[in-house]
Amino acid sequence: MATKVPIPKLGQSEETVVIDSWRVKEGDKINKGDVLFEVETDKAVLEVESQFEGTLLKIFIPAGKEVPVMSIAAVIGEEGEAIPEVEAVPAPAPKAEAAPKAVAPAINATKQPTPGAASAQKKETGTEPAKSTPSVAASPAVHKPNPSPRARKFAENYLVDLNRITGSGGDVGRVTEKDVKDFVESSVYAGKKITPTAFNLAKDEKLHLPDIEGTGEGGRVTLADIRDAITEKPLAMSTMRKIIAQRLSQSKQTIPHFYVTVSVDMTDVMAYRKELKDAGINLSVNVFVLKAVAKTLKEFPFVNASTDGSSIRRKSKVNVGVAVSIENGLVVPVVKNADRKAMDELHAEVAEMAAKARDGKLAPTDMQGGTFTISNMGMLGVENFGAIINPGESAILAVASTIPTAVVKDNAIVIRDVMKMTLSADHRVVDGAMAAEFINAVKNKLEDVDFWEKEI
Repeated sequence: MATKVPIPKLGQSEETVVIDSWRVKEGDKINKGDVLFEVETDKAVLEVESQFEGTLLKIFIPAGKEVPVMSIAAVIGEEGEAIPEVEAVPAPAPKAEAAPKAVAPAINATKQPTPGAASAQKKETGTEPAKSTPSVAASPAVHKPNPSPRARKFAENYLVDLNRITGSGGDVGRVTEKDVKDFVESSVYAGKKITPTAFNLAKDEKLHLPDIEGTGEGGRVTLADIRDAITEKPLAMSTMRKIIAQRLSQSKQTIPHFYVTVSVDMTDVMAYRKELKDAGINLSVNVFVLKAVAKTLKEFPFVNASTDGSSIRRKSKVNVGVAVSIENGLVVPVVKNADRKAMDELHAEVAEMAAKARDGKLAPTDMQGGTFTISNMGMLGVENFGAIINPGESAILAVASTIPTAVVKDNAIVIRDVMKMTLSADHRVVDGAMAAEFINAVKNKLEDVDFWEKEI
């Protein structure tokens, strides 16, 4: 019996996913455990395995399409078996076909189309010159031109973006060939000149010629100008990038952030860390920070809390998120019960999570349940920075680089290894005095070698 294969819900927050790539094709024999496809969520690219055996009869959702979770992606059954009816999922927006390489018709290959060229075509078609100029759309992303086939062809040949033109045809304002011709004659397009090679590349890339400033002799648009324009073309944001933008914008707009910074003298603990390394115990600075934070969060339950604006919820668990930078953005795997784990356990777990993050193998459960976050940019040569609070938490700690610094100690100027930390706190939950007490408690632990000798 044919079985429908849905796209599973991979986390509590995911409502839509994108199939990144199919690992099988129609007609393939499928065994239980075979990877069918990879999906891109807001956090990672994850493999989806088959729970069934049989032949892949039909793929319903192509790669690259964003669809609701639990949509039917494919059907597996016996070879030759009838394919069951599946509710249609909205089709992805059609991709524009690549234009063949060519120079503009009806013009000299070394000349840019001019009002005269457009007028000549009007005489051939018998179209009278327009008495009014079509308006230019304010936002290309919003305007949908619905052009006629002749208008589309004319726009392609003259390197005009149809999104810039408001049509005059019929009740729906369809863009006609005449609208495009009028735009060409009325815009700054008229004075443009372009080399043949530049024209062909601009046409392939579907650039809007009036936007391109020529740097060649007499303002001629050159190949270098076109390459610059291609570099500046908007890039579609990945699902992860969109979610990062959405959540952090929400955080800054709804959470009243304030910041407290301290300087931590890391000289003694760094020397102790080197002793441990020489003895075969390798612990990162991030693990020292993580342990100090986890212990301190138990002392300050309101820093380990969240609010909906009307009530405050203190968390019984200390689950610390550790921000990890990856190619497409930033993910935050969560170390559960960090206050209860030994230093070597924390070191191994953080290293494992970071490796999974960079390989895109983090599961949604690896990134859920955080009560506090650490963002460490110490390896990037940063003197100081402030981080944005993750929604659902009341604070985040930004850790900068450890830098040799001239400081006053025992009434003398000496060089010490200093690391700055900045706490971003939600003022609805954490007051200034509490934030200062919390971050200084973390600082005191980091500077106290006796504390670490008891922990290791």
